[in-house]
Amino acid sequence: MSAKGEGGPAERRFKDRRDKERKHQKQLPGEDDMPLPPPVEPIAADAKPDRNAPCHCGSGKKYKKCCGKPS
Repeated sequence: MSAKGEGGPAERRFKDRRDKERKHQKQLPGEDDMPLPPPVEPIAADAKPDRNAPCHCGSGKKYKKCCGKPS
């Protein structure tokens, strides 16, 4: 028989998982802690113009022939 406190691999995995969960719980805000800040709204990127739309630079060309031309 094994001495008290010694366990097999399953018991060690259980203890490791329990310790990991306790560590995670310590990082979460409790009732006495400051509340988390409100989430930040993501900034929407400007939509890329359609290839056949007029170019936004004002040249009068189609976007695909002007600024949308692959380098």
